[in-house]
Amino acid sequence: MKNTIEKRFAEARALLELTSNNEEILNTVEDISKTIISAYGNGGKVFIAGNGGSAADAQHIAAELVSRFYKERKALAAESLTVNTSNLTAIANDYDFSVVFSRQLEANARKGDVFWGISTSGNSKNILTAINTAKNIGMQIIGFTGGNGGKMAEPGMCGHLIKIPSKDTPRIQENHILIAHIICELVENSLFNGV
Repeated sequence: MKNTIEKRFAEARALLELTSNNEEILNTVEDISKTIISAYGNGGKVFIAGNGGSAADAQHIAAELVSRFYKERKALAAESLTVNTSNLTAIANDYDFSVVFSRQLEANARKGDVFWGISTSGNSKNILTAINTAKNIGMQIIGFTGGNGGKMAEPGMCGHLIKIPSKDTPRIQENHILIAHIICELVENSLFNGV
């Protein structure tokens, strides 16, 4: 048991070191933050989606924006597309699970809003479908993935893409939520400086 514990901590430390020293990732974190800040400045909203653990991350990130991160401030408009069970089950039943997020964007998003898609493989069909819908609406698109980025890394798919340099899903997700926390802090500091 102890060997497994030590091994996982060592893997997490090594990947964090690799990620935190990746200039492309650091620049993309800054660019994502600026994109979200701009969208909020224009009265926009952030929609977030993922599957499994990434669905939980989508809910987590939305809560950080709507409630608060560090500062006492006004709520920011953010919605996880994974939480409305009536929407999810109706769309999956009446259409297909591949459109459970895109249908919600079609109903609620507008040009200038942000879609933040999370898929550790970069190949989740419902995330890819949502990205295409978001592009058609005129939304800004943020992608969080791992490894080589899968289909999400193809040219023209995401305006900003974070690819965690790993194929290990738990380690990718751990880095995703750390980076999301950093983005939430940067957004909050920019919009509510001195609050």
